[in-house]
Amino acid sequence: MNTQLVNTLRAVAVLQRRGMIDLTDPAGLLTAARALRRYGSFGGLVSYTAARYIDSPALTDERGTLTFRELDQLSNAVARTLLARRPSGDCAIGLLNRGHRGLLVALAAAGKAGIRTVLLNTGFAGPQLRDVCVRERVRIVLADQEFAELFEALPDDVEVLLNWADGSHAHPLIDDLAVGQSVEPLPYPSRPGGLVLLTSGTTGIPKGAPRDRINPLQSAQLLDRVPWPANGCYLVAAPLFHATGLATATVGLALGNRIVLSRRFDPQAALAAIAQRRAHAMVLVPTMLSRILDLGPGIVDRYDTSSLRVIFAAGSTLSPQLCRRTLDTFGDVLYNLYGSTEVATAAVATPAELRVAPGTVGRPPVGCRITAYDAYDRPITEPGHTGTLYVSSGLSFSGYTDGGNKRVLDGLMSSGDTGHFDDRGLWFVDGRDDDMIVSGGENVYPVEVENLLTEHPAVVEAAAVGTPDQDFGQRLCVFVVIKDSAQLDAEGVRAYVRNRLARHKVPRDVYFLDALPRNETGKVLKRHLLSRVSE
Repeated sequence: MNTQLVNTLRAVAVLQRRGMIDLTDPAGLLTAARALRRYGSFGGLVSYTAARYIDSPALTDERGTLTFRELDQLSNAVARTLLARRPSGDCAIGLLNRGHRGLLVALAAAGKAGIRTVLLNTGFAGPQLRDVCVRERVRIVLADQEFAELFEALPDDVEVLLNWADGSHAHPLIDDLAVGQSVEPLPYPSRPGGLVLLTSGTTGIPKGAPRDRINPLQSAQLLDRVPWPANGCYLVAAPLFHATGLATATVGLALGNRIVLSRRFDPQAALAAIAQRRAHAMVLVPTMLSRILDLGPGIVDRYDTSSLRVIFAAGSTLSPQLCRRTLDTFGDVLYNLYGSTEVATAAVATPAELRVAPGTVGRPPVGCRITAYDAYDRPITEPGHTGTLYVSSGLSFSGYTDGGNKRVLDGLMSSGDTGHFDDRGLWFVDGRDDDMIVSGGENVYPVEVENLLTEHPAVVEAAAVGTPDQDFGQRLCVFVVIKDSAQLDAEGVRAYVRNRLARHKVPRDVYFLDALPRNETGKVLKRHLLSRVSE
């Protein structure tokens, strides 16, 4: 039996076990499969769940709640509006939105209309937005009113429609345009529109990664190692334009859950929403989790979070210290996902694994493989040896929209990270492969120094980078954020590292900042730190 068939059968077993599908209902399975194939992943999901969950609550945001039926009907009306304004040729719509219904309605509508959709980063500056829209052939941007100052940067042939506005506005509102449109199901398009996710862009202009294939593995990989609740409530704080937020919201809807969204993350408001809605799952990036814990037990303990069964963190590194703090505060409900826009899911760590090995990314779920390769492209078979990570998930993308691709070895795709596994078979990410610092002939992985510094009682967060050095090739620089009342100087930082790590890992330069520069998904923008060194 070939590997692909085995993985598909295992994925089906996971979906059945988690309640995503019911093998005893072949008619329902056929209906779902037809909707997904014809309307695409999200358009098909909304169509199918409307029939399955009908008037149960689907989405809650600042404007109220939509049922599954209302979500489906609204997306049908918006789909017809988009078709009426759709330019000719193979063009796309772009979604520039924070966390609210407008993004999900538009995404479903585009799928039903057969229009390709590009999820745009809300942290874009004008030039980035323009460059991405030109490259991806975006002709309509559905945006939040708050981004109006960026609209002037768009090419002249791009139409702007608003799908969230407060007060008066200069551009048409998609909801107004959809009034009077039929809410009945649409004829199937000749092909689903497809979806383009963008890379984080931490090293330059974000690349476009198409996500057009529909495969049961996609949900099974998220469900295999995480006991996602059904018929409950999820608080999705992670950005919806990022794979983590969108994929978990999709899984939540498929399982009949209410998805609670907010345009801006506020740690205390998140706790209040969990208590009010008796939320079973919370999805966020590690910096959001840190902000919740930084409120302190005096505030966190005011809110009843006992309903939580899953805290799902992804998008950037989850430090050992943050793992321990989360588990100690909320109990054994923390799950850590490692993946990327290109390779999709690579590994998931369970609470039990995070207890014994804080910071681990765990093990590959169904259908996934990870291998570390050395500098000579040989697979690493011994625990504790760092190499470049290559992943096979069955969902790895087929190439960037600009024609580029990731390196492939033995059928596995490079994740761009370095990592290792321990003697228990648990995987750890040591950093980006281009972040490794070679100082005096010795290799230094920044994440090791960063994780150590976050264990210091005076340190909030830290980042390490390498800069050119005439004598050593590179020297290690660290950027440290300390607590408001703490006292810590550069020599104190160096002494703390010197007493715990090898000599070549002691930073030569120490800079203190009020906060580390991060993108919308919480990743540290190290190129911004390097620019500070060169100033």
